Amino acid sequence: MTIPQYSVPTGAVEIDDPFWSPWLTRNREVTLEHQYDQLEAVGSLENFRLAGEGPGTGEATAAAGEFSGMWFQDSDAYKWLEAASYELAKADDPDLRERVDEVIDLIATAQEEDGYINTYFQLVEPDGKWTNLHLMHELYCGGHLIEAAVAHYQATGERGLLDVATAFADHVDDVFPHEVDGVPGHEEIELALVKLYRVTGEKRYLDLAQYFVDLRGHDDRLAWETAHLDEIGGHAYSELPQGRGDQIMDAAVNLFVEDGEYDGNYAQAHAPVREQDTVEGHSVRAMYLYAAVTDLVAETGDGELWAAMDRLWRNMTTKRMYVTGGIGPEHDHEGFTEDYDLPNETAYAETCAAIGSIFWNQRLFEHTTDPKYADLIERALYNGFLAGVSMDGTEFFYVNPLASAGDHHRKGWFTCACCPPNAARLFASLGQYCYSTADGELYVTQYVGSTVETTVDGTDVELTQSSALPWDGSVEIAVDADGSVPVNLRVPGWCDEATVTVDGEVVSGGATSHDGDGVTSHDGAGHVRLERDWDDETIELDFELEVELLRAHPAVGSAAGRVALKRGPLVYCAEGVDNDRPLHQYAVDTGGELDVDHDPDLLGGVTTVETEAVVPDIDGWDGELYRPDEEADRESTRLHAVPYYAWDNRDAGSMQVWIRSERA
Repeated sequence: MTIPQYSVPTGAVEIDDPFWSPWLTRNREVTLEHQYDQLEAVGSLENFRLAGEGPGTGEATAAAGEFSGMWFQDSDAYKWLEAASYELAKADDPDLRERVDEVIDLIATAQEEDGYINTYFQLVEPDGKWTNLHLMHELYCGGHLIEAAVAHYQATGERGLLDVATAFADHVDDVFPHEVDGVPGHEEIELALVKLYRVTGEKRYLDLAQYFVDLRGHDDRLAWETAHLDEIGGHAYSELPQGRGDQIMDAAVNLFVEDGEYDGNYAQAHAPVREQDTVEGHSVRAMYLYAAVTDLVAETGDGELWAAMDRLWRNMTTKRMYVTGGIGPEHDHEGFTEDYDLPNETAYAETCAAIGSIFWNQRLFEHTTDPKYADLIERALYNGFLAGVSMDGTEFFYVNPLASAGDHHRKGWFTCACCPPNAARLFASLGQYCYSTADGELYVTQYVGSTVETTVDGTDVELTQSSALPWDGSVEIAVDADGSVPVNLRVPGWCDEATVTVDGEVVSGGATSHDGDGVTSHDGAGHVRLERDWDDETIELDFELEVELLRAHPAVGSAAGRVALKRGPLVYCAEGVDNDRPLHQYAVDTGGELDVDHDPDLLGGVTTVETEAVVPDIDGWDGELYRPDEEADRESTRLHAVPYYAWDNRDAGSMQVWIRSERA
């Protein structure tokens, strides 16, 4: 039994795209190598070597050099393995395969006889296992181990890492709820257990995932978590080895402590999942939880859980999400705050959170085939996620603000390095987000040049697409199948006019609708549905690309009197390096012309946007700090903007997504 996480697995898709292929090549040839070197440099792999030598004494400390990094350091290695496994699923690479096998051997040797593996506890606190689920990350790390194992098994057919993962899962199944009755503070094990169930057919893994989801947010668990809030394996925070982010975690959780009691919000434990109405707490944890819950809905048909997912998605997308698709504005707890609180320069918008949103929305799409979820994946892919990686593939944003004074830059690695390997595994698995065979039909969900070979309701299909997005709206798709297959083509939410032809015959044209009204040959939900016996027919799509000036809801104070530039899937920003004046002096003329130009030599080849703007006339201000408004003359100029994902890849300087406008 080898059911893929999504209906079209990574290995079934070969990407050849002028925009995405350079990113994917860098990921394979540069980023994975860079990240492996970092795992060695910071001691992540050495932790496994040390754990494999035998049990710890309980006295090891990071300062003594016996354990390195944060207590969830294992997860970085697991995510690297998952990314590398996706690459092996697409093409054999003997050198990469050898390195992967070496890391797997390290992990297998470190695992204890009962299946337990977590190098922090094995080396530092061997008597502290499962004593603080809320703050320590045993189940989180184990979830990433399982995800890596499933990816490796599906890529290679080899069981080595899968056996390690199943042994760990069996150990967890023995412990929970028989010896310990509780839920993890950082969700991840839940979605991983569903993956393991789908690969092995062992229903107890699905049941265990359901147990963790159902128990979260109940009062007795909240009381247990509160009682253990200040302890980790019998140690106070102040006694833990320093330099591993302990103070950050302390500050984060304390944000949700009132009258000495923890309210559960930080870890989405403020209420049972079925009763939750708003996205709360740590944004990455929330996305991983919601992804798992959506998996459970797909497996069980649980209507209450589905209703909760729908409520939470609507709250996030209509009141708590950045225009880039980024989520989580608060630094102290890396997460959500309240409706319409979306600051720009202090935005957190963690790269991992955008990735988690993509994970969740792909599951939502697979369950419903509603194109609004694929639209959000596209928004996050091109903006909230892609900005998190430098164009040379060696530096990363953990935090993605929408404005900067020029002092925010990517880094090669972090003390808490969750984002770099998370980005690597998303790049490596991009193909599985481009297509779906849900409900016995083929869906083209992302327009990325590629070839997919799959089976739709028993019929073999080969589809090849070439795409000029995001710079141009032309897409060409060739379809060949052994019989009749419905092919559904997503009309992006940003597109007001689209034309679709098959072998030159127009089958759909004119204004598209995303509110249920539909147009000719549309299914009324943002898809063009074409059903026929396919014999190398060619579909041509033309999506109109126009620059839009966007405004935020009036309740978003940080965007009041400002506009953002968007063209197709791309959000744009102004950088100081492209503009003569400080960015705060510009005000966009909302009635002015918007010009686009593709520059093949700029930032790897990008389409830029120029808009008419006004700036203060600085003549005559000598010796004056203030003057009457009628005497403060202005002059016309041009504001230059580049895609948001490309910012901070040149000289350091200021950046703004939301620009002041002439019309408030």
